[in-house]
Amino acid sequence: MIPVVTPEEMKAVDEAAREPTEVLVHRAGAAVARTAVDMMGGVYGRRVVVVAGKGNNGADGRDAAARLERRGVRVQVIEAADAPGRLPDADLVVDAAYGTGFHGEYQAPDPRGAPVLAVDIPSGVSGLTGEAAEGAARAERTVTFAALKPGLIFGEGRDRCGVVDVVDIGLDVSRARAALVEGSDVASWLPRRERDTHKWKSAVWVAAGSPGMTGAAEMCSRSALRAGAGLVHLGVPGLESPPGALEVIGRPLPRAGWDDRVLDELDRFKAVVVGPGLGRTDEQGAAVRGLVSRAPTAAVVDADGLYALDNVDQAAHVIGRRSAPTVLTPHDGEFAHLAGEKVGADRIDATRRLASATGATVLLKGSTTTVANPEGQVLLSAAGDPRLATAGTGDVLSGVIGSFLAQGLDGLRAAAAGAWVHGTAAHLGWRRGLVAGDLLDLLPAVLSALDSGDAD
Repeated sequence: MIPVVTPEEMKAVDEAAREPTEVLVHRAGAAVARTAVDMMGGVYGRRVVVVAGKGNNGADGRDAAARLERRGVRVQVIEAADAPGRLPDADLVVDAAYGTGFHGEYQAPDPRGAPVLAVDIPSGVSGLTGEAAEGAARAERTVTFAALKPGLIFGEGRDRCGVVDVVDIGLDVSRARAALVEGSDVASWLPRRERDTHKWKSAVWVAAGSPGMTGAAEMCSRSALRAGAGLVHLGVPGLESPPGALEVIGRPLPRAGWDDRVLDELDRFKAVVVGPGLGRTDEQGAAVRGLVSRAPTAAVVDADGLYALDNVDQAAHVIGRRSAPTVLTPHDGEFAHLAGEKVGADRIDATRRLASATGATVLLKGSTTTVANPEGQVLLSAAGDPRLATAGTGDVLSGVIGSFLAQGLDGLRAAAAGAWVHGTAAHLGWRRGLVAGDLLDLLPAVLSALDSGDAD
């Protein structure tokens, strides 16, 4: 995992450093200079313009400039406050104007087509949220130090930073409370199947769908199987014989009061998924709350199940009666309904606050998915893809998370691993025209690559 720290946390890390600022600046400048040479393919005859501000960010840029000059590069350092609207011709522009603590708007000078290397973060991008005005710098590559900053993986920042290199300059970020998940992490979390395993060791019960609206239930139950659940039961309230894949076992559920029926069958199951496609009637809401509050298994609550919890206080009451892990998986609209307020620009803080208030692990969907547990630990997945912006992909995700819970992962890791696998599967699909059902057949490829060590 790659540590992620906010600008305020990074300031504290800097202040606690054992080495003096000058030493850290030299290390940062060396990293910037190395990357600059790599981007230019050498130093002979090369020209570099460095736009440097007054703070440490500017100091890093000036140190890099001095190093490049010693190697024979023609370097021009321009003060950020005095930069012209268009920069002189160059083979590379180093943006060292403003760092992660910048507030306000910045109009980056025109680089005249030269590639831009940003120091720590493109100038004008909020290090906390990734928000940026139109004039903020846009880099081909960014060198950041010690840890990622939220502004590099959220919002406009993710589009403006280009390829990001995280460089160790000797700062201690071991206490970071947030991290970006990589494929190697997911591979280490997912358990290998034991030789004597059997289907009940990772069985999942799915309560989803409604008469005439069974697609979400089918995709959720099939994705649980594809993600490794040994057995899946599917019940659709109001249907005696739910439609589904041959491998999914359909169970009859009454239209109302079906929570008792599900609870009667849960003794051998390891996780339950509830919500996709259920509808939002009072009778469904009562059943969802009855099931979630009494289920002895891990639980994923998604879609209409989140509306059944209704608000933070009621969600906390229901979840407070549980001892097993609970994962809530809202998109922005569901989050606003449950939390009583919009997500806002700081998605990490918003997710933490809802997790703390409800007592559940919360997965906030987005291009960068944010997962927080009630203790404030955060895992992020940047594996998302615009291809996932189509109906039904959330139902697939809830099934994957349910499967990972059934395989023994805690709520935080199950949700983060689910988001990573789900997003990575999308990258294997059609660039245009991908539908949620396509993901079901792509999940095994991602999981198999994890087993073989081939996943990024």
